[in-house]
Amino acid sequence: MRAAVVLVIFVVAAVALVAVGTRPTVSGNAATPPTTTTTTTTGTAPTTTTTTVAPSAVKVVVANATQTNNLAGHYTQVLAAKGWAMQSALDAAATQQSSAVYYAASFQAAAAAIASTLGLKPAAVLPLTAAVPVTGITGDDVVVVAGADLVAGA
Repeated sequence: MRAAVVLVIFVVAAVALVAVGTRPTVSGNAATPPTTTTTTTTGTAPTTTTTTVAPSAVKVVVANATQTNNLAGHYTQVLAAKGWAMQSALDAAATQQSSAVYYAASFQAAAAAIASTLGLKPAAVLPLTAAVPVTGITGDDVVVVAGADLVAGA
């Protein structure tokens, strides 16, 4: 009888601990923390590290590289609706036929997601260099240069 009482107490305590331990936590920060996946290969193959960052943590600017009014403003609103941290729309230094999405170090996955949202091909995703035809982008993680190929979608 005594063993049965101890067993019942044990089961009740275990159920209570499991119930408390599996409840979701509630906090004031609903942001998803970054997830990092690292793949290491021996031999001559390089090591690849991919980091996924929440859209709200990625600073994005759209620059208009066409003569179409408010093209950058339109796509700034489209991306803001998807949760990206949008900066003020800009004008590019020159017009471009093809759009491009430039990314700073560690933001290639974010740039690829943005390009996909805009209907651009993966080849439009490029590293952010001094050759980007936009000024005033210091500190931005992703720069979208909206070319003539995005006019029809606006």
